[in-house]
Amino acid sequence: MTSTDERPRLRTEVDGDVWRITLDRPEAGNALDPALAEQLAQALRARPRETRAVLLLAEGPRFSVGGDINHFAAAADPGAAVGQLAHDWHEVVRLLVTCPVPVVAGVQGAVAGAAVGLIGACDIVVCARSTKIRPAYAGIGLSPDGGSSWALTRALGAPRALDLMLTDGALNAAEAHTFGLVSRLVEDDDLRAESIALAHQVAAGPIRAMVRTRSLVRRAAVRTLDQQLDDEARLIAESAADPEGREGVRAFLDKRDADFRNAT
Repeated sequence: MTSTDERPRLRTEVDGDVWRITLDRPEAGNALDPALAEQLAQALRARPRETRAVLLLAEGPRFSVGGDINHFAAAADPGAAVGQLAHDWHEVVRLLVTCPVPVVAGVQGAVAGAAVGLIGACDIVVCARSTKIRPAYAGIGLSPDGGSSWALTRALGAPRALDLMLTDGALNAAEAHTFGLVSRLVEDDDLRAESIALAHQVAAGPIRAMVRTRSLVRRAAVRTLDQQLDDEARLIAESAADPEGREGVRAFLDKRDADFRNAT
């Protein structure tokens, strides 16, 4: 029999056009440790080329409680252990942000610590109404990692992000939705089905145009209008020349649904 320490931290499966990744360490609240960081990075790199979207889910009542404090506490050199885990986890965040297909996440229960940065790196986040989002770093005397300071500042603005992080505060799902940290709110019982349906809807769309759109949106806050306009002109020209763009225009003129799956 495999112990919980030895068994995989996540599951992967191909669901039609969707590469589904499910965090599977519910007994530890899907806490992030070196094994989970490595396995999630491997899962993102191993996405089958025929899949057109990634869906990130989690088993159990909590999406992720953030870093595994037991791992930190057991380390002979906590600074080195935490620093290495942050480095490994940041590779996961980079893989999500640069994923060549759109990324959807469905979150429930607790989203804490580095998991806040994880959802901030996803393109669309579906959130169960009972979810609580908490940076949680101040409570254990640490500064943020995992892109959580980036995600919170972009969504809330610096004053609210600092208030939340410095007071060890939390956001409920409605607040996270209002501030733009998550995209959609659903009833708890509907989270899995709604997230799966949305991932399949996204996978049926023009994924290369979606990735170009993501690039524009991610950079908009840190560039001038002239820079943004130049990039918009370049990328829409790429999209128009792409088989996706050609199929979309033909379908519009033919008054039919576009078949982006076969626009290669």
